[in-house]
Amino acid sequence: MATKPAEAAAAPPKSKKLLLIVVAIVLFVVLAVLGTIMYVNKQRAAAEFGDMEAPAAARQVEVGPPTYLPLDNMVVNLADPGGERVAQIGITLELQNAAAVDRVKQYLPTIRSSILLLVSQRTSDDLLKIEGKEKLAHDILREASDPFGGIEEDEADASENGSRRSTRKRRRGPVDQPIQRVLFSSFIVQ
Repeated sequence: MATKPAEAAAAPPKSKKLLLIVVAIVLFVVLAVLGTIMYVNKQRAAAEFGDMEAPAAARQVEVGPPTYLPLDNMVVNLADPGGERVAQIGITLELQNAAAVDRVKQYLPTIRSSILLLVSQRTSDDLLKIEGKEKLAHDILREASDPFGGIEEDEADASENGSRRSTRKRRRGPVDQPIQRVLFSSFIVQ
């Protein structure tokens, strides 16, 4: 009979250990299931509503000094009556980073042609005003960005002289644009 009370005293500690192990396993499984559910729901929401932070995070642009790509000076006949006015324009493109230089160089003939066509549609009066130069820089940026998917721009109605008037915003192409700004290094109208 002495063995029966000893067995009864030994049984409770084993059951407490077993109970703790079972509770720990159940808790681990519950936490793993909850974590999986939260992850899946976040992925579904991102896919359904278009994750706004994903393009910025995926774009990881190296931060450093700006990178510039100067273009050769261009001499263009202007659209003035008589065709005797010309503009000599030096343009430098500000690029996203040093890696963008090679991407942009692949499209330089297309970019230069677009610039020449844009400038040749302007008159000397347009180009002598600061607003005309700013508009030209904006138009050059838009045209130079086309090979890379375009930029956010104003949807426009063409007027009689080919300029654009804004009506509403629209997004074209990817967000990742190698050309950030257009800068004039020289601007002579004769």
